[in-house]
Amino acid sequence: MQTPEAQAILERLIADAKAAGAEAADAVLFHSVSSGVSWRMGNLEDVERSEAADLGLRVLIGKRQASVSTTDHSPAGLKELAERCAAMAKAAPEDPYCGLAPAERLAKEPFPHLDLGDFEEPSTDALKTRAAECEAAAFAVKGVVNSSGAGASYGEGWKWLMTSHGFFGQSGGSNHSVSVSVVAKDANGMETDYDYDSKTHLSDLKSAEAVGKHAGERTVRRLSPKKIKSRTAPVIFDNRLSSSLVSQVAGAVNGAAIARGVSFLKNKMGEKIFADGINIIDDPHRPRGAGSRPFDGEGVANAAIDLIKDGVLTAWFLNSSQAAQLGLETNARATRGTGGAPGSGATNLTLQPGARSFEDLLKEAKEGLLLGDMFGPQVNPNTGDYSVGCSGFWVENGEIAYPVSEITIAGNILEMYAGLVPASDLEIRGSINAPSVLVPAMTIAGD
Repeated sequence: MQTPEAQAILERLIADAKAAGAEAADAVLFHSVSSGVSWRMGNLEDVERSEAADLGLRVLIGKRQASVSTTDHSPAGLKELAERCAAMAKAAPEDPYCGLAPAERLAKEPFPHLDLGDFEEPSTDALKTRAAECEAAAFAVKGVVNSSGAGASYGEGWKWLMTSHGFFGQSGGSNHSVSVSVVAKDANGMETDYDYDSKTHLSDLKSAEAVGKHAGERTVRRLSPKKIKSRTAPVIFDNRLSSSLVSQVAGAVNGAAIARGVSFLKNKMGEKIFADGINIIDDPHRPRGAGSRPFDGEGVANAAIDLIKDGVLTAWFLNSSQAAQLGLETNARATRGTGGAPGSGATNLTLQPGARSFEDLLKEAKEGLLLGDMFGPQVNPNTGDYSVGCSGFWVENGEIAYPVSEITIAGNILEMYAGLVPASDLEIRGSINAPSVLVPAMTIAGD
């Protein structure tokens, strides 16, 4: 779908909404393409390709609003959709904070160019080759005996947003990925692990062989794990898992959670949450960023914010409705799908790297746990109490000693943040990223 066609559809839908009684409205159109292959044990298992164009409308009448979505873009279908949405809005309960974003905050062209995709869909044969090479490289690692499967995929998506108070904008991006999960075996049993990579441009994607080799090596390293006694000790989250701690920050500063009072950070604005020198930045304009966008889900002009600056919490993630409820102004973190009112969330959220190397963290820990995998972290949103099942490696004398498994770690996430030490090994993998981090003390439940 091209922009002129998308613009015509949205213009018609907004006009139909006004004719049906809408005082204000916005509409969003998503066009997506995805393709992928699954490969296992040297054989092709599955080939998929899909294409979709989804449309969402929000109608506002006074302080009432309603949303509907459809895949029918015909003139008759748009008219019926608008009438249905207007009727729903008239019957909806009042929301004193609903409305379009302030007109003076809307982004204006030219929007920033963020280079969010190469839009070069690989052939099925190219995807098959990529997945096959990834699995073969994993099997080339001595000790790997089975595969849960490899995959290679491509996706691209375009979004067009229009509001009744004059905004129209488009954004889009593409994504290439490769992954594999394998099983290794020795005399003491079997272990499994995986690796993956995902980038907006194929030229930035790690080679399939490198991903497969790393997956195989990680899996073999986990063979013959030992059990450890319960204790309190330092815990290191490597840079593949540390982003989960930053994700907890993102959830806790979401405007909806703050407005409802269900966040362990609800009373922490302006307070020191992390140690001196710790910075977490949310940047929607990172070139080639997985979470980048030239404007937010309400059309508001966006920019980078220091969520945590020198350890201090400085912002929530707010859309215009949440901001109004909290007596603040939106900071352009609105998200928008085809169903429901806008939400809010992070764009490219990054815990900035520290000065210590990963090896320095091991030495600082002296004796403790290096996490290799986690299984379903649980965080109490009100108190920050944290627990997760995990496996990994025991560290002795500042060096990795042996693999361990069947462990649960627990603590309070605010206490974890207060002592957190970041390494210098930041690697950008997605929209939320962090270097490896050391948490000086956690409760470790083993035998």
